[in-house]
Amino acid sequence: MLGEYPIKGRGAAEIAASVEGAVGSGILEPGQLLPPMRELAVRLGVNPNTVAAAYRTLRERGIIETAGRRGSRIRPKPATTVREQVRVDVPAGVRDLSTGNPDPALLPPLAPILAAVAEEADREPVLYGDDPVDPELARVARGELDTDGVPGGPLAVLSGALDAVERVLAAHLKPGDAVAVEDPGWGRTLDLVPALGLRTIPVGVDDEGPRPEELRTALRSGARALIVTDRAQNPTGASLSAPRARALRAVLREHPQTLLVEDDHGHGIVDLPLYPLAGVTHHWAFVRSAAKAYGPDLRHAVLTGDPVTVDRVRGRQRLGPGWVSLLLQRTVLRLRASGAVDGPAVAAAYRNRRELLIDALAERGVRAHGRSGMNVWVPVPDETGAVARLLHAGWAVSPGARFRLDAPPGIRITVSTLTPAEVAPLADAVASAVGPAPARGYV
Repeated sequence: MLGEYPIKGRGAAEIAASVEGAVGSGILEPGQLLPPMRELAVRLGVNPNTVAAAYRTLRERGIIETAGRRGSRIRPKPATTVREQVRVDVPAGVRDLSTGNPDPALLPPLAPILAAVAEEADREPVLYGDDPVDPELARVARGELDTDGVPGGPLAVLSGALDAVERVLAAHLKPGDAVAVEDPGWGRTLDLVPALGLRTIPVGVDDEGPRPEELRTALRSGARALIVTDRAQNPTGASLSAPRARALRAVLREHPQTLLVEDDHGHGIVDLPLYPLAGVTHHWAFVRSAAKAYGPDLRHAVLTGDPVTVDRVRGRQRLGPGWVSLLLQRTVLRLRASGAVDGPAVAAAYRNRRELLIDALAERGVRAHGRSGMNVWVPVPDETGAVARLLHAGWAVSPGARFRLDAPPGIRITVSTLTPAEVAPLADAVASAVGPAPARGYV
């Protein structure tokens, strides 16, 4: 059952730590069955309630899963298996198109605005008890949301999109609940859900977003929440179309108790309209981060949602960090007001780079996806082989395993810094890499 590994400990925390440490070190592998609670209690000489508490802790941390009489086993994709570690080491001289980062040349200079905001803070420092959301930022953000058709609701500011998603899920769900997620989807979301002790139910994605029938199946099978990316979906570049948004809203109306979480991290870098889903379920949250337009180090995301959801998120935030720095909030506000980022020009730059590569791949018989954002997704028959061949040819791309649950293999190419001169040689390399491996003779 567990080979030669002995679970140790006298208290629940010690037993849980023993199992988690073995999982983290690879001694216990995904799928391995744990002893029944009573059997382990006898072996360790402890009360069965102690083992039950340890197993409960492991479930809540996403380390194990329990299937009734079939027992408890190490999760197939435990939370300690971080998808960010599924990457290639990029040797010197290899062109790195694997990072998912925006083009630094399209990010705004921060020094002048940071200096001006700091001078204001010197004159009037932020103190405990001040409003956690800058009033002018709230006014501007609410106006943009209204223009885009996002329903009215209170606002909060969080430390990036993932922070917001985590807090919204924690505000409504309990360990063991299921969450419908995009597949392929953002790797950190796919790590976050099991880390919270929740289960993932994959929903397939095409160029227009999640497939409605797969979402309906997920909700009917028990998913209590849906996380969806409205535009610039990572890794496929999908963007909700008007017909797809209508179809998804129709499915959600059949399940009004679903917690809907929308991520619009593409705001400011895409030139496709927003078609929000919010408003058809009782509880919902809509998140916009500043990372792609203004830089990942500006840990800033605006969250709106129904009053209950936002109140719960704010309440938990007050008990932790308290608020997101008003210095950062005012920096983002000034960047917006100053026009430091030319949104249409940035969107056009990324669109041009995507389309050049997709068209070049099509000319070589390779199908690729990238309707919005800064990434192109290429389905491949042999993911590991394609990544290795491209690396050998001088190109580093991201393995699709970082983004997949049940979806077929693929590779993600970040085109944010791709130059026109690189398009043809890259397309040639991809076309060669995704084809059958060259035959080898043996003597």
